[in-house]
Amino acid sequence: MFKRLLIIFLVLLLLLPSFSVASDEEVSLSDTLQGFTALPGGLQTGGQPTLNPQEPLGIETEPDKLRVTENGSKEVIITAVGDTTIGGDVRKGLSIFDKELQKHGNDPSFIVQNTKHIFEEDTLTIANFEGTLTTAPIPSNKRNNQFLFSAPPEYVSFLKEGSIEAVSFENNHVMDHGEKGNLETRQHFEEAGILYAAEDHMAVFERDNVLIAMLAYQTFNGRYPELFEKVPREVAAAKEKHDIVIVSYHWGDELDYYPNDNQVKLGRATIDAGADLVLGHHSHRINPIEFYKGRYIVYSLANYSFAGNKRPSDMSTFFFQVKFYVKDGQTATGRFRIIPARISSKSDYNDFIPTPYTEQRHIDNVINCLLENGKRLEYAVTEYPTEW
Repeated sequence: MFKRLLIIFLVLLLLLPSFSVASDEEVSLSDTLQGFTALPGGLQTGGQPTLNPQEPLGIETEPDKLRVTENGSKEVIITAVGDTTIGGDVRKGLSIFDKELQKHGNDPSFIVQNTKHIFEEDTLTIANFEGTLTTAPIPSNKRNNQFLFSAPPEYVSFLKEGSIEAVSFENNHVMDHGEKGNLETRQHFEEAGILYAAEDHMAVFERDNVLIAMLAYQTFNGRYPELFEKVPREVAAAKEKHDIVIVSYHWGDELDYYPNDNQVKLGRATIDAGADLVLGHHSHRINPIEFYKGRYIVYSLANYSFAGNKRPSDMSTFFFQVKFYVKDGQTATGRFRIIPARISSKSDYNDFIPTPYTEQRHIDNVINCLLENGKRLEYAVTEYPTEW
């Protein structure tokens, strides 16, 4: 009898609900988002256009295997974040980034502490790396530039630590330390196992026999006419051999909240050529998203971790996530969501730690900004869900 009662007691213990206690207090994000005030009225963050509105339940898979839906499609989750600039300008002594770095035991992975858990849950995370990882000297033709960025090569570790598997490395700062600095940076990416896409270097990510090609271009110095011809050819060629093609552009004007006509024309031409996703950078401000012919064009992801300014006038940003479904050589676009965030864990200054917003008023400010500026675009999405 005693043994029987003991067994019943143990079974009841197992059935009791479990409770967890948070060990760390959440970082306060209660201060007002800079740059915008919310538009009147609340916003529902519900549905969206999609090629695959029915997303079947997944089947459990092995580690490093993609989730497989009931109809046999492999699910790929892409996360994209904006301009990532670390280190500083060697002409100006100890940088604002390095001063903050010292507060964190000189461990550069401090910048991913509030986002790593997000990126670990996806298939692939892509950032725009705007700067260099080099000790090469500044070439004579760059010494009078207003801004130059470099960081010690070992700082590359934050990408690996933060589960950022790939970077776009085609922007107006990749040559800040000349050809030598550019080549050294590429070498350090390779040594750290970080994929990089540049105009002369297509990156390829493979997971569970699904191939993802990443291309990158910058549009400055009158290059649009050339790119209108070049990009479609290269995208079409990449699509012939890869399941998913992602194209990153460094384009537009700084501080703009919506794309210009050339950006729109090139973005849509890229989709017409077979790209599955277009990602934009450079303006350091959030831009709206288009859903064009079943694919997304994200005109600007603003900043991720930006060491160029201690107190930017607008620290709002968002992370973009989208699902793709691959089966029998065909790729369909699934749902997307955004994660509104501040580029800092502080509201009064930039500490280079991107941090998702938690207060609804801050989230609404980001969404309403995107909606308002999307009114200029024919194919702008009309809802910005923050959940899948």
